[in-house]
Amino acid sequence: MKKEYIIITILIVIILIFCLLIITTLNNQSNSNGKSYRETIANNSDEPGSVEVIKNIGNPNSKKIAYVVGMHPLEHLTHETLVEILPNMSNLNYCYDIYVINITEDVGYYGDGLDNYENPGRQNGQNLAYKYVYPEIVNGDYELAVDVHSNIGAYDFKTFVFCPLKECMGAEYADNVSQNCENITYYAPQSTTSGPYLTIPLNENGIPAFYFEEYSFAPQYEKDRHMLELINAVDNLNLN
Repeated sequence: MKKEYIIITILIVIILIFCLLIITTLNNQSNSNGKSYRETIANNSDEPGSVEVIKNIGNPNSKKIAYVVGMHPLEHLTHETLVEILPNMSNLNYCYDIYVINITEDVGYYGDGLDNYENPGRQNGQNLAYKYVYPEIVNGDYELAVDVHSNIGAYDFKTFVFCPLKECMGAEYADNVSQNCENITYYAPQSTTSGPYLTIPLNENGIPAFYFEEYSFAPQYEKDRHMLELINAVDNLNLN
């Protein structure tokens, strides 16, 4: 009788251990496939727009990367392309947050005759980026930030990545991305209006950051293809 009691006790312990292993496995699978969600981080009536963040895209148990869209409102088609594609991708290596700047005042339009330094919509976006997005990223335990833009074709290349600072991790990551993309090159314009509001201070404060530039008037299928190239190259970076 005593021997039977010992055997039953051992079997119960084994069953309990097995059940705990199953529960742990299911919890880990649930955590690694967590759902993304949207938060508002700035929506003040005194501001020329708002700032939201789509969080927890990809693998929430991995390193974090931030994307930023909307700093320059006229470039919205490229911003919308990222927001449409990235949250719907599966089997991503890293965890992604997308910071979305929504400008509502002085949006402007192409051909209004204003240069980059005069366009109030661009400046509104840059101010919101520095005031709200920059502190979130610099204090948010991110390994990398990618600022998404588009251009009207005035540069030597239409689709490219670059970092406004040389000899930093942001520049190294951007160069690595370009080497692993068929249609995205590394090209550094002489100047950028938005650098001082996000990518430069991020790099200077320990968060590697670089730009992605798309051609504003490219067909949507090309924007989609280039964005997929960017996302996959970033997702396969060896982050230090």
